[in-house]
Amino acid sequence: MAKNKRLTAARAAVDGVKAYGLDEAINLVKTNAKAKFDETVEIALNLGIDPRHADQMVRGLLSLPNGTGKTLRVGVFARGPKAEEAKAAGADVIGAEDLMEKVQAGEIDFDRCIATPDMMGLVGRLGKVLGPRGLMPNPKLGTVTMDVKGAVQAAKSGQVEYRAEKAGIIHAGIGKASFGADKLAENIRAFVDAVQKARPTGAKGTYLKKVALSSTMGPGVRVDVAAFGG
Repeated sequence: MAKNKRLTAARAAVDGVKAYGLDEAINLVKTNAKAKFDETVEIALNLGIDPRHADQMVRGLLSLPNGTGKTLRVGVFARGPKAEEAKAAGADVIGAEDLMEKVQAGEIDFDRCIATPDMMGLVGRLGKVLGPRGLMPNPKLGTVTMDVKGAVQAAKSGQVEYRAEKAGIIHAGIGKASFGADKLAENIRAFVDAVQKARPTGAKGTYLKKVALSSTMGPGVRVDVAAFGG
């Protein structure tokens, strides 16, 4: 009951039609984040694309200036010296055939998957398991690499992955409600800037159509797209 009252009050504080300035939107989200845990601040971007077409897909990795406030569990497919490199860099799960078998059995104890190029023959067999979860290593995202140390450290330091869904919407966590407003603003601007720079060749007309912020348990707050020069 208390949770419902809190959510009702939070929704009443937000004008569902108004597009707020970025600073005001951030303050509203922080004010309405009243759960007993440190809520994640999430961003949703509506893009003028149709991701079903290859030339309109938007996907990438970004290291946010102030991190996400969340520590990712990193799994690495590697052997020998590269496996040792992954371990030294702080990877949580490391292996080859043994890790493949665990994943096939449904044991997926990681949020980001990295592989050395020679491991992709193995990892390729896991496409039906890792693909739908957005965990398939990808050379374009830097998750298929010989620089295992760099990839693991980047994932651990607040790197966020983004990918447009079927409706052309991108969702991502860009910080915690406990972050200062200035740090959230810096992360948000960096994220939107990265997505704008990733505009695909097939996108026509208005690209950045709508921006909204929310916390894990709070209502969505629409942000004026003009705040991002769009």
